[in-house]
Amino acid sequence: MTRAVSRVDLNGIGMTSQRTRERLIQRLMDQGVSNMAVLDVIRTTPRHLFLDEAMAHRAYEDVALPIGFQQTLSQPYVVARMTELLLAAGPRCRVLEIGTGSGYQTAVLAQLVEEVYSVERIRPLQQKARQRMRKLKLRNVHMNHADGGMGWEERGPFDGILATAAPERIPEELLRQLAPQGRLVIPVGGDSQHLQVVTRTAEGYETEIVEAVNFVPLRPGTVR
Repeated sequence: MTRAVSRVDLNGIGMTSQRTRERLIQRLMDQGVSNMAVLDVIRTTPRHLFLDEAMAHRAYEDVALPIGFQQTLSQPYVVARMTELLLAAGPRCRVLEIGTGSGYQTAVLAQLVEEVYSVERIRPLQQKARQRMRKLKLRNVHMNHADGGMGWEERGPFDGILATAAPERIPEELLRQLAPQGRLVIPVGGDSQHLQVVTRTAEGYETEIVEAVNFVPLRPGTVR
C-alpha cells in the first residue's frame, strides 16, 4: 500500500527540482537502500515543505538540517533506511512514531502504512507538522503532544514503532506497547549511538544492531 501525497508544491524549482531529487534517490540507492516503495515515496514527498524558506534550497541534500528548538530534519538516508527496516518483515498497519519533529518522517510513513500515531514533546513543532499534513492531505496521521518516551498507550499496541530521537536505553513503555511480531526501529546510546531493530517474539525480544548513527537525544517532559 502506497498513498501519494497531494500534488501541491510537489515539483519545486531550482534546487528543489525533480532532477535534484533524482540525484538524491541515486545516492540513497548507492548507499544500499533497495526498497522501491520507500524510494518512490522519498522521491515524491516535497522535503522542501518541511523546512523554513531560508533552508529550502538544501532540502534534497543528503544531510540533516535544523528546524529550531535544537531539533533537526533527519538525513534522507536515515529516513529511508529506518523506514525500510520497519517494513522489512512485511506491511505494518499501526505505527507509532516517537518525535514528530518537522513531520517529514511522519509523511513518509503515512504513505506506506495504514495509520501513523505520532508523539511530539515540543508543541510549536507539532503545530507546524499538523499544518503540513493537512497541506499534503495525509489524513491517516494522528498526533499527540506528550513525552515520547512514554509512547501512546491508549492507542497501542503497535505493530511498528519508529523513534527519531535516541534514548540512553530503550524505554520499557515502548517495548510493552509493541504488538506480537511488531518491530521497533530506534537509535540507542549517548555519545556513541547505534540503530537497533527490536522484534517482539513469543519468547521475548530479539535485537539486531544495524549501524552507527547520530540523533538528538530523547528528552523527557513536554514544551509548550
